[in-house]
Amino acid sequence: MTNPQPGMTRIVAGESGKPKRRRGIEIALTAGLVLLISAGATVAAGVSRDSGNTAAAAEPDQAPAAELRLGYFGNITHGPALVGVSQGIIAKDLNGTKLSTQVFTAGPAAIEALNAGALDAAYIGPNPAINSFVQSKGESIRIIAGAAAGGAQLVVKPGITSAADLRGKTLSTPQLGGTQDVALRAWLQKEGHRASPDGSGDVAINPTDNAQTLKLFQDGKLDGAWLPEPWASRLVLQAGATVLVDERDLWDGSLTGKPGEFPTTVLIVNKTFAAEHPATVKALLRAHTESVDWLNNAPAAEKAAVLNAALKETAGAELKPDVIDRALRNIVFTVDPLAGTYRKLLQDGVDAGTTKPADLTGILDLTVLNSITGRHASAAGLGLD
Repeated sequence: MTNPQPGMTRIVAGESGKPKRRRGIEIALTAGLVLLISAGATVAAGVSRDSGNTAAAAEPDQAPAAELRLGYFGNITHGPALVGVSQGIIAKDLNGTKLSTQVFTAGPAAIEALNAGALDAAYIGPNPAINSFVQSKGESIRIIAGAAAGGAQLVVKPGITSAADLRGKTLSTPQLGGTQDVALRAWLQKEGHRASPDGSGDVAINPTDNAQTLKLFQDGKLDGAWLPEPWASRLVLQAGATVLVDERDLWDGSLTGKPGEFPTTVLIVNKTFAAEHPATVKALLRAHTESVDWLNNAPAAEKAAVLNAALKETAGAELKPDVIDRALRNIVFTVDPLAGTYRKLLQDGVDAGTTKPADLTGILDLTVLNSITGRHASAAGLGLD
């Protein structure tokens, strides 16, 4: 099977981001991932050698950035970005700093763009963020807030009712090394299956763009997929899939005190950018918290309408009412990055063969977030809070 490479759409605030205006920026997912991350880390290390280990080390009177380049996905799990961009919340709080955005389909591609200097900040899954931090030896990114928890499921053809039924089957995830990819590989391993990144094993995993996954499943060419919302709901409601694993059932709350919650989307910033433009990072975080608050307080119909309009702009189509309703029931929007899960997420990546053991100390800097919210999101010993 040929796996399509993910594209991204560049949008400048005030311009349309419909797919017909895509600029065809495409990023390879094989050896280029490690090479670009390593190269980006080298650049970041050289630039930030004297800037300290966290955004807190920056001079407080440094000028805001002329431009903030922000990446995110056209997924419901990136709701704070969809709302913040479409409703003008981020542009308002940036107060003169130009906002440019790029829309991605999977996390590793967004990380490549950030480490290559094409992005300053991004909404992304925790595993690609962890991979970048590990590959760069801590020089690439900082996680500065959470964005969404939950909203990921393994959905399969009717008739598949257990892990044992997956032997010899073909599944998909959005991208090799992405958060759902790692979750699926780690779960399969615990269930006694082998699914190696090189394609060997008794369960085949083909990392595939979400829209292609829906079509392939409808055509009978896939047996299932571990997907974020709204794609899990689309396969269930539009393609007849059934839920084999709801990922929230795998998290008992022992690591966070919040049963059923696991990080699906976090907000990260380039380490050098954070050190050079702390005022811009603070403005972004202020807008982010406003967007999360809006999502948690808006009437259901208004929330669905705003998100659907943003999805049409970024992904090219709105969701049907039953799909968006089901997707939103599975997601918690929160600024808490749920840092207590990160050591397990790293170990899952190690077990899955998509990353290597490392010390994650320093990956989080939640000081600005906590100063804005007046609450305490814990870094769980992995950074500042």
